[in-house]
Parts: sequence; structure tokens; C-alpha cells
Amino acid sequence: MSSRKKVAIGKITIGGGESIAIQSMLSKRNDDFDGNIRQAVELQKEGCDIIRVAIPDFNTVKLIEKIKENVSMPVVADVHFDYRLAIESVAAGADKIRINPGNIGDPDRVKAVAKACETKGIPIRVGVNSGSLEKNILAKYGGVTAEGLVESARQTVNALERFDFDNIVLAIKSSDVKNMIKACRMISEIIPYPLHLGVTESGTGSMGEIKSAIGIGGLLVDGIGDTIRVSLSDEPVFEVRAAKNILKAVGLCGGVEVISCPTCGRTRIDVIKLAKEIEDKTKDIRVSKKVKVAIMGCAVNGPGEAREADIGIAGGEGEGLLFKKGDIIRKIPENMIADELLKEIKTITNVTEK
Repeated sequence: MSSRKKVAIGKITIGGGESIAIQSMLSKRNDDFDGNIRQAVELQKEGCDIIRVAIPDFNTVKLIEKIKENVSMPVVADVHFDYRLAIESVAAGADKIRINPGNIGDPDRVKAVAKACETKGIPIRVGVNSGSLEKNILAKYGGVTAEGLVESARQTVNALERFDFDNIVLAIKSSDVKNMIKACRMISEIIPYPLHLGVTESGTGSMGEIKSAIGIGGLLVDGIGDTIRVSLSDEPVFEVRAAKNILKAVGLCGGVEVISCPTCGRTRIDVIKLAKEIEDKTKDIRVSKKVKVAIMGCAVNGPGEAREADIGIAGGEGEGLLFKKGDIIRKIPENMIADELLKEIKTITNVTEK
């Protein structure tokens, strides 16, 4: 939301109306330095803005510097239990520290982490999820609830604010989509810090993407959220692709968006094949504005229904009608539709695929 405090994470700024930043997390074994570096490079090429790496021991701290030597995106150190790992990660050049004050230990340890981050101007991301709720809160609310998540999040933020530390990013997550949405809406009304959105443990493949799209996308439409991660039981590159699609769907990033009809008995061209081909060949086109491309099966739902599209095709018998903003431009033989449409898209975007 535009009223939120701005927080700088390396060269990326979130909050205060800045662009929504896409995050992911490295998934290779922490002792596989080469694998983690390759994965980080791949994620940056895919369009990831911020990368997080688990730091479970002191040897892994060395990975922070190695990653930063190979990518330009900010690196977040994910630390649990041992406050010394957070302090060492700051010294190693981490751009943000992710901790849960509740498992770091006594207040003096939390204070030590806050002091190290303040000295370097590094933000701390704190937060709660369904699995981290305190026993007294679980008892108070009779289990995991949105109200309990919010109370825990407020306490978590207070643990840093009492040391006059306010360079904070807050994450409040749940594997239950309704709880996640409700909790984020509630917390957004009472804290000034940028919000990191995500449906934790969302699952695999399409179901994980659907749950994330509902939870993350629904909040973004309401103007809530400053950085996002789609948490999938899959390769991290698919998290970034899903995140980009969510941002496209809610109109918060540029690029080519393909809309297409579900087809019916009037359809005379292979809409499904054509839509998938155009989507695949334009997914890496990077432009600041959104370009809407329509693949429609017939004249009934062609130029009229897709009038808002920048460019599109309406299928006919062995041909397609090329239209721009609802106006028909020319006919194209069916076997040339994909190539001609791609040429027009490149002209509009003034870029080529990467």
C-alpha cells in the first residue's frame, strides 16, 4: 500500500507504492555451494527480484558472499534459533535478515541482532505462520485463527520496536487461504511496515498455484502487499513464473498477457494450441506496460468481446481475422497465424524474446 513505510533491501525498495517485488528461496542442500549459485543465477534470469537462502550453520554463512558474487539481486539470510548466525550473516553482506524473535532466545539476543542490522542499515523480516503460534495464543483462540496470527505478529514486531528498531518487513502466513487473507487484511490496518505475502505450504503444481493466486492476488487487488513469494513444492523457478502470472493477472506488472476463449462448436481453428504457443513465445518479453493479446475462436466472441485487447485473432474457416482494439485489420491463412501474430506483438512491444 502506498502509505506503508519504504524499506530498502539492497538495490530493491518495497513499500510506499513501489513495485511489488518477487521473491523465491534456494532449495539446494546448504553444503552444495555450486548448486545454490546455479539456482540463484537461473532465478535472476527468470525475473526474481529477491532471493532467500537458509543459514542453518556457520559454514553456510560463506554462501552469502558467493551468491552475491554471481547475482545482482538482494540476498536474504534465513536464520532460526541461533542469533549468532544472524549477526555473522550481516557481516557476510546479507541484504536482509529473516528471523522469528520468538525462537531466537532472550531479549538480549534479539537486541544484538537488531543492533547489528541497524549498524549496517539492513532490514529484518519478521513474521508468523500457522506453525509458529505461541501455546498461549493457541489456547486463547482455540487453535489457529486469523485473530491469533495477528496477535502473534503484533508481539513479534513489538520485540524489535522495544529496541527502537523499525526497519522491518512483516510476513503473516498460513496454509489456510481464508485465514491468510483475513489476517493480512487485519494486520494491514494496524502496522506501518511493508507486508510480505504468501500462502505457506501451498502444495504442488496447479493446486499450490491456485491457492497462492487466490490468497496473494486477492490481497493485491485490495492494495495490500509489497513483496510476494509463491511457496511451491517444486523447483523455485516455477515459483517465480507463478508470481509473475499473478502480478500480470491483477494488472501490477507489464509484459504480454494472453486471453483466450474456452472454445465451442463454432471454433474452426486450434485455439488451444495457438494460445499455448503464443503464451510460451512471449513469456519472456519484458516491457513496462501490459500488452493484452486475444486468441478467440470465432467472430462471435472475437473483435467485439475482446475489444479491449491490444491485438488479437478471431478464428474463421481456415483463416483468422487480425484485429487491434476491436478493429479488423486483415485476414491471415491459418498456417500463418502464429508467425504473423508474433510479428505484430514484437512491433507493439518494440522488443524481441530473450
